[in-house]
Amino acid sequence: MSRPLQTCLLSLSLLATGAVVAEEVSVTELQKGLRHPWSLAFLPDNQGMLITEREGQLRLWQQGKGLSDPLSGVPKVWAERQGGLLDVALAPDFAQNRRLWLSYTEADSDGRAGAVIGYGTLNKSNTALENFRVILRQQPKLSGGANLGTRLAFDDRGYVYASFGDNFQAATAQDLKTLTGKIVRLKTDGSVPEDNPFAHTKDARPEIWTYGMRNPQGLALNPQTREMWESEHGPRGGDEINPLRKGQNYGWPLATWGVDYSGDKVPGSQGGEAPGTLQPQFYWKVSPALSGMAFYQGDRFPQWKNSLFVGALKDKSLIHLSVNENKVEEKSRMLKNFGERIRDVRVGPDGYLYVLTDETDGKLLKIGLQ
Repeated sequence: MSRPLQTCLLSLSLLATGAVVAEEVSVTELQKGLRHPWSLAFLPDNQGMLITEREGQLRLWQQGKGLSDPLSGVPKVWAERQGGLLDVALAPDFAQNRRLWLSYTEADSDGRAGAVIGYGTLNKSNTALENFRVILRQQPKLSGGANLGTRLAFDDRGYVYASFGDNFQAATAQDLKTLTGKIVRLKTDGSVPEDNPFAHTKDARPEIWTYGMRNPQGLALNPQTREMWESEHGPRGGDEINPLRKGQNYGWPLATWGVDYSGDKVPGSQGGEAPGTLQPQFYWKVSPALSGMAFYQGDRFPQWKNSLFVGALKDKSLIHLSVNENKVEEKSRMLKNFGERIRDVRVGPDGYLYVLTDETDGKLLKIGLQ
C-alpha cells in the first residue's frame, strides 16, 4: 500500500462566463499502482471497497490493509482500447444475497466487441465471485474498442439500468432493433418490466428505456427527483448530462452540439436540435470527456448539498455542478493541478468523495473540503 499523502489544493477553473471559481479541497491518496481502474463500490459495515481494473481484475481495498490480490471467479474480459472490466455495483438487497453486478466487454470470433452485464455472489471472505450469470449481451457486437459505455445503477424500485454506447456506429443509436446507443432497464432477475416503453412494440428490443445515446459512461439516481440521470461523451464537443425519461429519443446522431472529429458536421446530424428529440439538460461545446458521476446529498460537507460531480478524462478534472431540481450549473473544476484522467467518482458512507484516476499508475483518492 502506498503511503497516504495529504495535500491541500486550490482548484481554479475558467468557466464559460469568464469567472474564476475556486474551491479549496483536501486530497488524500489512499492507493496508487492501480492498472487503469474503472469503478468502485463500497461494501457495507466498513468492509472496504471493491475496485475494477480495466485489464480484468476485481480487487478489494481496505483501510490499513491496502489492496488485495485479484478476486477469483470474475469472467474473462476483452481488454482492448476502451474495453475490459468496467463497472461494479452492489445489488440493493446485497445484505441478503451478496449479489454483485459487473459490466464488461467480450468479442466475437471476428474481433468485434460489445458490452455484457451480469451478476455473481461475493463469498463471505470477499475473495471470490461465485456462480456468475450473464444477464444481457449488447447486440449486435459492432465495436473495435470504442464507444462501449457502460455503467450500472439501481432505482428506488430495485430495477437495474445499464448504459450501452453506440460502438462508434452512430446510426444504430436510432435503431430500436439494436442495443447500441441505448439505456436499458431490467428486473434484477434479468426479465423485462412490463411497463418498459417498448416491451410490447414489434421490431424493438423490449429492454430499451431510452435511445439516441452516444457513449454514456455515467449513471446515477438523482436524490431530488428520483430520476435516473446519465452523462455521455459527445464527438468533438457536445458532451451531455440528461435525466432519463421513459421511451425518449436523446438525439444522437440526429441532434448534437458537437462536430465530427474531422471538424466537419456529424454525418446525419440536423444540427443542435432535431424534431422528436430531447435537448440535453446541460451540455459543453468543448468536450471535457465525461465519465462516472455522483450526486451529493451528504451532511459532512453542507456546501456540497444538491451537487453533481462528474469525472473528466480529457480535461483531467472533477467537474462540480449544482443541481436544483432539473436546473444544472457548472461551479468549478477540481483536481486539474493533479494532472490525471478522472474515471470514476462515488460518495462514500462517510460523506467524502472517492475518485479513481484512469492511468497505468492509477490512484484512489479521498476528497473533502478544507
